[in-house]
Amino acid sequence: MFQLKIFSSWLIFLSVLRHSYPITDPDVEGEALIEFLRALNDSNNQIKDWNSFFVSPCYSWSNVDCSNKHVISLNLASKGFSGTLSPSIAKLKYLVSLELQDNNLAGPLPDYIANLTRLEYLNLADNNFSGSVPATWGRLSSLKHLLLKGNKLSGHIPDTISNLTGLAELDLSSNGLTGTVPMPLFSIPIFNFSNTLLRCGSSLDQPCASKPSLSGSTNKPKLVKVVGFASCGLFALIILGAIFVYRYHHMHRHKTDVFFDVSGEDESQISFWQLRRFSWRELQHATKNFSKSNVIGTGGFGKVYKGVLSDGTKVAVKRLADYQAPGGEAAFQREVQLISVAVHKNLLRLIGYCTTSTERILVYPFMENRSVAYQLRDLKEGEKGLDWAMRKNVAFGTAHGLDYLHNQCNPKIIHRDLKAANILLDDNFEAVLGDFGLAKLVDTRVTHVTTQVRGTMGHIAPEYLCTGKSSEKTDVFGYGITLLELVTGQRAVDLFRLQEEEEDVLLLDHIKKLLKEDRVKDIVDRNLETYDSEEVERIIHVALLCTRNYPEERPTMSEIVKMLQGVGLQERWNELEQHNNEEEVSNQLMSHQFVWTAEYSTLDQEAIRLSAAR
Repeated sequence: MFQLKIFSSWLIFLSVLRHSYPITDPDVEGEALIEFLRALNDSNNQIKDWNSFFVSPCYSWSNVDCSNKHVISLNLASKGFSGTLSPSIAKLKYLVSLELQDNNLAGPLPDYIANLTRLEYLNLADNNFSGSVPATWGRLSSLKHLLLKGNKLSGHIPDTISNLTGLAELDLSSNGLTGTVPMPLFSIPIFNFSNTLLRCGSSLDQPCASKPSLSGSTNKPKLVKVVGFASCGLFALIILGAIFVYRYHHMHRHKTDVFFDVSGEDESQISFWQLRRFSWRELQHATKNFSKSNVIGTGGFGKVYKGVLSDGTKVAVKRLADYQAPGGEAAFQREVQLISVAVHKNLLRLIGYCTTSTERILVYPFMENRSVAYQLRDLKEGEKGLDWAMRKNVAFGTAHGLDYLHNQCNPKIIHRDLKAANILLDDNFEAVLGDFGLAKLVDTRVTHVTTQVRGTMGHIAPEYLCTGKSSEKTDVFGYGITLLELVTGQRAVDLFRLQEEEEDVLLLDHIKKLLKEDRVKDIVDRNLETYDSEEVERIIHVALLCTRNYPEERPTMSEIVKMLQGVGLQERWNELEQHNNEEEVSNQLMSHQFVWTAEYSTLDQEAIRLSAAR
C-alpha cells in the first residue's frame, strides 16, 4: 500500500503538469494543420501521415511536437513546398516554433502571423517570399529568433520590429530591403543585414552583421528544448512507475495487473496519460447516486447514466453491472485499452474511468443528440429527426471510423456490434462510433479469430453465426444493415411486419423483396420529406454489396468509402447483378430438373404398375 501511494503521488505530479495549461478543442488544431498543408502545395507528398479524421495531431503526426495536447512546434524545413502560408496557421494559438526554411514558398509575408503571440522561433529563410516585413509583427512580444534571409523582400524595416525587445537573433540578409536599419536592432546579440540595400557598415558606422555571424542558425527556443527533455524525463518516470507496479503486483500474485484502487481516497484529479481517474464519490454525485431517472441506455454489460461533473461538464457514465461476471473484467480492460490506441474523429473518446473493489466504470462525453437509432425511431413529440443530408453524413462518418479501425490501427480492431444504436451523434450531428465493449484486438497475423458469438440479431453476418469466427467482413455486413436502417428508418428485425402481411421479418430480406417488385419508393423512410433519389439508390446498392452472403464477396471499408462517393460502385454492382442473374437461372434449371424428375418418376411408376398388372 505504501508503494502504491508513492506511485499515486507521481501521478498527481503528472496531473498538475497536465492541468497547468488551458485546454482547447484538439479538432481545431488538426483541421488548421490540414488547411495549412494544403496551401503549402506538398506536390512531392512529403507529409503522408496527416489525416483529417484523427482527433488530434499530437498522437502520431510527423514533424509536429506537442505539449499538453497542443501543437507547439512545426518543423517543415526542406520539404520542397511551393505554395503559400494559409491563414489557418493563426489557429495554432500555442505555437512556439515554426520552421519552413529551404522551401520554395512565395507570396507576401502575412500579417496574421502576428496573432501567434507565443511564437519564439520563426524561420522562413531561403524561400521566395516577396514584399515588405509586416509592421504588425511588432506584436510578437515573445519572439526571440527571426530568420528571413535569402528571400525577395523589399521596402523598409518597420520601426515596430524594434518593439521586439526579446529578440536574440535577427537575420534579414540576402534580400532587397532598403532604407536605414533602426538603431535598436544593432543591439540584438546576433544580427545580419548583409547583401541587402540597407544602410549599414561605413555609411552608418554600424556593422552589417554581428561577429561571429550565426546566419542560418538553427537555435531553438529554450522552451522547446525543455519540453523535449521534460517529455523524455516524464516518459522515463512513467515507464519506471509502470515497471514498479507490475513487479509489485506480480510478487503479490494479484489477479489484475492493470488497475489498482486505494479505497476511500479521492483520486478525481489523478491522470494516467490522457485518461482521468475519477473517484467513486465524484461519479456518485454526478449521477445523483446513479438514479434511475438518469439512465440513458442499457448495454450488454450494464447501464449508461447521464452525469454532470462538479465543473458543469456533462458526461455519460457507463457502469458495468457485474465486472466479476464472465467477460466483465476483460471487457472493461479491453475497452480502456482500445480507446487509448484508437483516436479518430468518428470514434467515441474515453474521458476517464473509475475502479474500486466492487466497481468498474467508464466515463465518456455526453452526446446531446443521443444515437442514430433514437433519432430514427424514438423521438419525442416536437423533436425533429434526421434529414437526408444528415443521414448521408452519418453513413460517411461511420465508414471513415470503421476504415480507421480496420486499416490504420495496429493491431486492427473489429467492432462486432455495429448498429444504429451504437452510432452516437455529437452537437453537430457528426457520427461517433461508440460501444467498444464487444470489440476485440486482432493480431495482424491472424485473419479470423474464433470467439463467442456476440452482437445483435439482424446485424450479425451469417458466417459469424455459423462458425463463431469474426473478421473485418463481419463489420462490413453490420455496416450494410446500418445503411438500410438509415434509408428506411426501420429496425433490422421487426416482428410488426408480420402484422402488415409482410413475410420478411429481417430488414435485409424485406428490402430485397421490395427491389424485386420494383417498389423502391416504399423503401425510403416516410419521415423523409425530401431526398436525392440517386443518392438513396447509391447507398442501397452499397448496402447490398456489404451484405452479400460470403465474406470474400463483400468490399473492404476502404473500398466502401470510395463507393459512397461513386468510385468503383457501378462495376461492383454490375458484378452483383450478373451473379444474381446466373443464380436465378441456375435455380430455374434446378426447378425444371426437379419437375422433370418428378414427372419421369410418376410415369415410371405408372409403367411399373401396368406391367405388374399384366
